[in-house]
Amino acid sequence: MPVIHTHVSVKTTPEQREALKAAYGKAITAVPGKSEGWLMCPFEDEMPIYFGGSDDQPAAYVEVNVFGRSVPSSSWEKLTESIMTALNSTLGIPEDRTYIRYTATTDWGWNGGNF
Repeated sequence: MPVIHTHVSVKTTPEQREALKAAYGKAITAVPGKSEGWLMCPFEDEMPIYFGGSDDQPAAYVEVNVFGRSVPSSSWEKLTESIMTALNSTLGIPEDRTYIRYTATTDWGWNGGNF
């Protein structure tokens, strides 16, 4: 039950979102027990994002949420590298203008109930 929610300051095309979704699908396997089969990828583009007091360059804020008690920090490290590489190559967003927030939770609802 992973979610990778991407907020970017630039406009995206369906093809770019598909490319990011595919990259995220591969990247999420860095987290033990997670796969693209359960991955949700909401995208929000053309958001005003100020980074370091300026909005004159592209920027991104990504939230990664997974069901579980804990995730090894090495998994988060691999995800950071993969997500930032995908954002840079697909949308031209510099790694130094990207934040990623990671959360693991045991409270997760789906299909009319909770896990």
